[in-house]
Amino acid sequence: MNIASLVSGGVDSSVTIPLLKEQGYDPTIFYIKIGMENETGYVDCPAEEDIDITSYIAKKYGCKLEVVSLQEEYWDRVIDYTIQSVKKGLTPNPDVMCNKLIKFGSFEDKYGKEFDKITTGHYASIIEKDNVNYLGTAADKRKDQTYFLGQINQKQVNKLMFPIGGLIKNEVREIAEKIKLPSAHRPDSQGICFLGKINYNDFIKRYIGEKKGKIIELETGKILGTHNGYWFHTIGQRRGLGLSQGPWFVVKKDTNENIIYASHGYDPVAQYEDEILLADLHFINNHPDKDYSTPQKIKFKIRHTPEFTSGTMVKENKIYKIKSDEKIAGIAAGQFGVIYDEEEQICLGSGVICNDWVEKV
Repeated sequence: MNIASLVSGGVDSSVTIPLLKEQGYDPTIFYIKIGMENETGYVDCPAEEDIDITSYIAKKYGCKLEVVSLQEEYWDRVIDYTIQSVKKGLTPNPDVMCNKLIKFGSFEDKYGKEFDKITTGHYASIIEKDNVNYLGTAADKRKDQTYFLGQINQKQVNKLMFPIGGLIKNEVREIAEKIKLPSAHRPDSQGICFLGKINYNDFIKRYIGEKKGKIIELETGKILGTHNGYWFHTIGQRRGLGLSQGPWFVVKKDTNENIIYASHGYDPVAQYEDEILLADLHFINNHPDKDYSTPQKIKFKIRHTPEFTSGTMVKENKIYKIKSDEKIAGIAAGQFGVIYDEEEQICLGSGVICNDWVEKV
């Protein structure tokens, strides 16, 4: 079998190579450059160190290594999506779109089409059921990354392999330590990779600018202070408001008037809702698993967390409405709501969270 292995230099993707070699495969390793180091002021997400580690692994296991650039594609598709979403007052998720459009999209179009399978270091699995491949959750529920894969399609699922999906994180580290991989003790990546060492707010300021607006207490209407633009803030945000006598949480945004609404306390009631509206719901396996014209039980996530939340989902016109069994905090329009089967084994798909101030599809 001809395998293309995407390796970033982190411990998870690094360990996929010895695991594949143990199974008798001879993968071709690909390192994908997406950082915008050619743009003024950018420093690539430590690409030099990543490539050094990936080169070491390729040499150690006798694999061919190709360093390929998808920087233009990333800028045109993922970064533009990020900027346009933020302008609308939404909270984008570049990682979700990178998987859909770049790692399993542009890469497939340019390079992956020559291979039978593509492997990554994601904590996920492929479940075969009735001759159909499904995107399955990982053995390590704390590290499970299916939330970030909820927008991929059936064709992409059919081509994917997740070599570490049956392991927990500690086991992956132990393998890396045992075979002395240079990535064994590297910390997990944090933040948005394409920014490198650029601060997220600096990035937003560069492409959208600033505009002063009011911060208002939701419950009283009292003006608490000012902000530099609603696009710098997201629902559920606690830090960065610059308000005294906190904590203060962002609970609502008025994008027309450029107003941020905040509530006070460590766990303000205004943070919590039990209804999530999803636009453009994408089912990974081409069609809904149930008839959602009437409420159906599901499990779901509105962010990357170990826990699943129980609820029901129903289709109303073009919008899918989730009614959560419990109220949850920080429902941010623009983020993804990812749905799962009741057994928490199969990721069914995802949609974009919308609310009253977002135009519904």
